[in-house]
Amino acid sequence: MNGSNSVNRIYSATEWIARFAYINLLWIGFSLVGLIFLGFFPATISMFAVIRKWIMGERDIPIFRTFWTTYKSEFLRSNGLGLIVAAVGGLIVLDLVYMKNSENDLMNSIQIPLYLFMFAVVMTIFYLFPVYVHYELKLMQVIKNSFLIMLINPLQNLVMIAGIAALLFVVNYIPGLGFFFGGSLCAAIIMASGYLAFNKVDKKKQMT
Repeated sequence: MNGSNSVNRIYSATEWIARFAYINLLWIGFSLVGLIFLGFFPATISMFAVIRKWIMGERDIPIFRTFWTTYKSEFLRSNGLGLIVAAVGGLIVLDLVYMKNSENDLMNSIQIPLYLFMFAVVMTIFYLFPVYVHYELKLMQVIKNSFLIMLINPLQNLVMIAGIAALLFVVNYIPGLGFFFGGSLCAAIIMASGYLAFNKVDKKKQMT
């Protein structure tokens, strides 16, 4: 009996390893199909959509069909979100370069608030993908809700950061894992943390 349970656990673990490797390769492949610039956000949204279903208990969904259907239907809209994120990311990079090269006393005095603001922006970007696939919202509502959910869920933020940091640590020592699992495991960490935050928010709404 114990031997049968062990075999089942090994089979289940192997199956999940294959699923995460497969969705990661789909993510890379479809990002390249869109020449990265146009493919990255649709592919990322599609990957999050699949992983969200797994987290919600839909373990036997057709992975490719779900990915491809989301990729096609969200191609334009997700790239609209991508343009916003790219613009914000560009501003952050410019600010960092300016702060690094500036010897202005005023700039030195406001560095900490600026870094805190940038941290909040980065965390909000992490939440954009779970919010996008979990709720049916307009783009500006996705951004607004991502910021608010990030703001009121510090514990989930810490879980998200710790999980991503641990993944980066492992990938740094075993680079080959990054190709097969880097994107999908990172998405799983972010989606799982986001899903916990969503459930917490939903419970608060039910109590009010």
